[in-house]
Amino acid sequence: MIVTVTPNPSIDRTVVLPDALVRGGVHRVAEVIDQPGGKGVNISRACVAAGVPTRAVFPAAGDDPFVRELEQLGVPCAPVPPAGPVRVNLTLTEPDGTTTKLNASGATVSDADLDLLARTVLEQPAEGWVVLAGSLPPGAPDEWYADLAGRLRAGGRRVAVDTSDAALEAVVARLAPGTAPSLLKPNAEELASVGGDDVAALEDDPVLVAAAARRLVERGVETVLATLGGAGAVLVDATGAWHAVPPSTRVVSTVGAGDSSLFGYLSAALAGASAPERLAAAVAWGSAAAGLPGTTVPTPSDVRTQEVRVRALDLPSSATAHEGEPSWQS
Repeated sequence: MIVTVTPNPSIDRTVVLPDALVRGGVHRVAEVIDQPGGKGVNISRACVAAGVPTRAVFPAAGDDPFVRELEQLGVPCAPVPPAGPVRVNLTLTEPDGTTTKLNASGATVSDADLDLLARTVLEQPAEGWVVLAGSLPPGAPDEWYADLAGRLRAGGRRVAVDTSDAALEAVVARLAPGTAPSLLKPNAEELASVGGDDVAALEDDPVLVAAAARRLVERGVETVLATLGGAGAVLVDATGAWHAVPPSTRVVSTVGAGDSSLFGYLSAALAGASAPERLAAAVAWGSAAAGLPGTTVPTPSDVRTQEVRVRALDLPSSATAHEGEPSWQS
């Protein structure tokens, strides 16, 4: 099972433009798509599409249309009384795949709101993974994810964290063996922000990405999955490092692609896949999502795992990468 935790869920409203966005101009709209979202919610939706057991934990009223739509989609929900209405995030997509996001902050939460949410998470089934994902709502301390991850890990749970900004910095500041997340999923910008690296350099060099990720592994994180957009992703654990390149994809919307990548990794991990296989699944699911509108999640029929190319990275030399077929095919 994959339990997802989304402290700041959203209605993802995607406005599809037929032409390039011109700042200050007037545009006609080709389509408007409203979908229940938030990083953890997106992962639970992917679980349902792939037949993987899941439960989505988030703040929302039980009779909120947000909850009813998720239930209609087949997503098992554990809604917690909210501090306010579910926020609306706006995404503008252009024909060439350019995506502009305008994210609302969400309702301000109290300590009581957060305590109830944390208790609900800790009461969920113990098998599988717990995913802590997305931004924290106003009023939440930066350390909320770090604290909850530590409590879950102390109880023997496998925990994946996908967040950014101060919440990510707090997780990294508290890294320690035994309580650090089992999996951390930054993108290049997020990895650079916590490691002091140059983001442009990371985006151009998977070996540098792997070196930055390995520093987090050395501090207690079991695995780092660093997503790099069209350049694929890098996976690092105590046994090695790998880079995967996605199949050719016509990008429609990048919103939610990282969430699908994380789902691809976790579903492969639940199936007992090797590290290169987990990475290939992550990249295949992420690229499939990028080819779909809005935050539409892929189905297994959309995913082209065998077209993903994986190479092992030789970090000791910091310069050599061994390219070839995926290790499970050699």
